[in-house]
Amino acid sequence: MTDSVAEPGANAAPARAQTLGADGSVVDWPKIFLGFGGMVAGQFMAMLDIQIVASSLSQIQAGIGASADEIGWVQTIYLLTEVLIMPLTAYLTKLYGTRRFYVVATIVFILASIATGLSTTTEMMIVTRAVQGLAAGAMIPPVFATAMSVFPPERRMTANIGMGVIITLAPTLGPTLGGHLTEALGWRWLFFINVPIGVIVVFLVGRYGGFDKPDPSLAKGLDWWGVGLMSVFLLSMQYVFEEGAGHAWFQNGTILWLTVLSVITGVSFIWRQLTYYRPIVSLKPFTDRNFALGSVMSLISGLSLFGGTFIIPLFLGNVLRYNSAEVGNTMLVSGLVMLGCMPITSRIANLINPRVALVLGFGVSAWGVALGAHISQNWGFWDFAALQAVRAIGQMLTMIGSQQLVMSTLPISMMKDASAIVSLIRNVGGAIGVAMLTTVIGHQAAVHYTELAAGVNAGNATSVGMLAGLTDMMSASGAADPASAAQKAFSMLIRREALVLSYADAFYVLALSCLVAGALAVFARPSPTNAPPPASAGH
Repeated sequence: MTDSVAEPGANAAPARAQTLGADGSVVDWPKIFLGFGGMVAGQFMAMLDIQIVASSLSQIQAGIGASADEIGWVQTIYLLTEVLIMPLTAYLTKLYGTRRFYVVATIVFILASIATGLSTTTEMMIVTRAVQGLAAGAMIPPVFATAMSVFPPERRMTANIGMGVIITLAPTLGPTLGGHLTEALGWRWLFFINVPIGVIVVFLVGRYGGFDKPDPSLAKGLDWWGVGLMSVFLLSMQYVFEEGAGHAWFQNGTILWLTVLSVITGVSFIWRQLTYYRPIVSLKPFTDRNFALGSVMSLISGLSLFGGTFIIPLFLGNVLRYNSAEVGNTMLVSGLVMLGCMPITSRIANLINPRVALVLGFGVSAWGVALGAHISQNWGFWDFAALQAVRAIGQMLTMIGSQQLVMSTLPISMMKDASAIVSLIRNVGGAIGVAMLTTVIGHQAAVHYTELAAGVNAGNATSVGMLAGLTDMMSASGAADPASAAQKAFSMLIRREALVLSYADAFYVLALSCLVAGALAVFARPSPTNAPPPASAGH
C-alpha cells in the first residue's frame, strides 16, 4: 500500500473525498492528485527545457563567448544525456521508490539549472546542461507509469489528457517563452525560472507522492554490462541523428563509425536483456501487439510533434527573417489551440475506441501538415495559424489515443518498464524527425536550385525580363558592375525559391509519415476505452 492509501475497513467512515480504488483500498484522491500534479509540473519543466533555449542561442553564445560550433552543444548535450537515463527509470523507481527517485531527480535538475544560469564559459555550460538533461530524462517517464498504475480506468482518461497536453504543449511553448523571457530578463533566467517551479515540485511529490514502496533487493545483481552497452548504444545513436545531417551523413568518418558502433552495441544490448536473469530494461511489453504498434505510432508521433516544432520556426527565421519574438508569437497558436480544444478532444477520446482516435488524429495531423506543402514567401500569420490549428487538434487526439492504446492491454506490473520505453521512443522519434527533415530540406534545396537555374536562359522571356529589371535597379543604385550585381541578386532569388520549395517537400514527407501511422492503427487489437487492466496485473 502507499502512504496515501489505507486498507479497507481502516476507517469506518471515510471522508467524503475518499473513495475505493481499483484494488479495493480506500484512496484519498486530493492527496493523490496533489502528488501526481507535482510530477506533471516537473515533467512540463523538463520537457520545456528541451526547446526553451532554441530562440536565445545567439544571446547565450555572446554571454559565454562560445563559437558557432560550440553553442550547438548546449542543445545537443541536453538531448544526449536525456535519452541515456530514460530506459533506466523503470528499474530505478522500483529500486528506490517513485517518490524518493523523483525528488532527488528534481533537486539535481534545480541545482544544474542554477549552475547553467551562472555559467561563464562554454565548457561549464556544456557540463551543467549535461547534468540538467540527465535529471530531465529521469523526470519524464515516471509520470506516465504513475498515471497508469495509480489511477483506476475511469480516472485514467483525465490523467492521460493532462499528460497529452504537457507532451504536446511544452515543446511548442519552449521557443515562445524563451524568446520573451530573454528579452525581458536576460538569457540566464531561462534556467533560473526552474528554481521556484522545482521547489514546488519537490514539496508536492515529497509530501504526497507515496505511490509505491522501494525494493532494495533489486540492488543485487545489477547488470553493469547492460548499462554499459545501453549507454554506448544510445549516445552514439542520438549523436548520429543530431549531427548526421550537418556532416553529410556517412561521408563523414565519425558518423559512419558511430553508426556501426550503435548497431553493434544495440544488438548486443537487446541480446543481453533477453538472456540476463535481471534485465535493467524489460523488453516483455513488446510481446503485446498493442504496445508494439503503439510504440511505432509513438515514434511517428514524436517525429511529427518535434519535426513540426522544428521546421516552422526554421522557415520563419531563415526564409521570412522573423526575429525570435515574432517566431514565438506565431508558434503560440499551437499552444492556444491545444488548450482550447482539450475539453472537446477529451470527450471525443472518451466516446470512441483508441484505434479510431489514432486514425482520426493522424488523419487530421496529416491534413494540417499537408497545408505546408503549399507554403510560399507570401504566407502571413493567418496562413501559419491555420496550419498549426489543424495540426494541433490532430496532435492532441493522436497523443491521447496512443497513450491509451500502448498501455490498454498491458498488466500493471509492466507499466513502469513500458512507460520508460515509450518516453525513449518518442524522444528518438523527435531526433529522427529533425534529422530526416534537415536532410530533406538540404537535398531538395540543391535539387530545386539546379532545376530552376537550368530554366534560366536566353530563351526564357520571364528570366530575361527579371534579369534586365535587376540590372536597371543596380545601375540606378550606383553599383560599380550592374550586370554582375544583378546576376548575384538573381542567383539569391533562385536559391530562396529553391529553399521554399524544399520546405514544401519536407511538409509533404511529414504528412506522409502521419498517414502511415494512421494506417498502422487499424491493425491494433480492439480494446474498450475504459477497460480494466488484465486480471493478472499486480502491484
